[in-house]
Amino acid sequence: MTVKREPMTPKGYERLIKEIEQFKHVDRPANIKAIEEARGHGDLSENADYDSAKQEQGLIQARLLMAEDRLARAEIIDPKTLSGTAVMFGAHVTIVDTESEDEFHYQLTSSYEADVKLNLISIESPIGKALIGKEEGDEALVQAPNGSRTFAITKVEYK
Repeated sequence: MTVKREPMTPKGYERLIKEIEQFKHVDRPANIKAIEEARGHGDLSENADYDSAKQEQGLIQARLLMAEDRLARAEIIDPKTLSGTAVMFGAHVTIVDTESEDEFHYQLTSSYEADVKLNLISIESPIGKALIGKEEGDEALVQAPNGSRTFAITKVEYK
């Protein structure tokens, strides 16, 4: 079975490492302490604090395992080392909605790093998929659940 690599910027990789450290060295020890304290309250069968702490333990473990899996599959790509006019992972892209003439600036990242509030969109999102491989001057048709829109690509840069 082939392992699916996950492209990630150096910034995303550092964030992932910090997230794993947080789970291992802060969240998990705090949870263990909460479980111990809840055990001290007596009967575990009717102990809401214990049930809550055990549920939290499962969530922390699941999130830690997901983060460690993502780290193991990470393929670090530094956009600063890339160039050209074609849109690929890490590109900073300026697009204009051909209907409304609204302009948008995005960087294409992994789904882990995506955050629309920071203008980081996933290469797997509808916009990301439509932009990949296109060049400055091209148009991209974005198929979204609420209909399709066309965007003109006005600038592609790697920084």
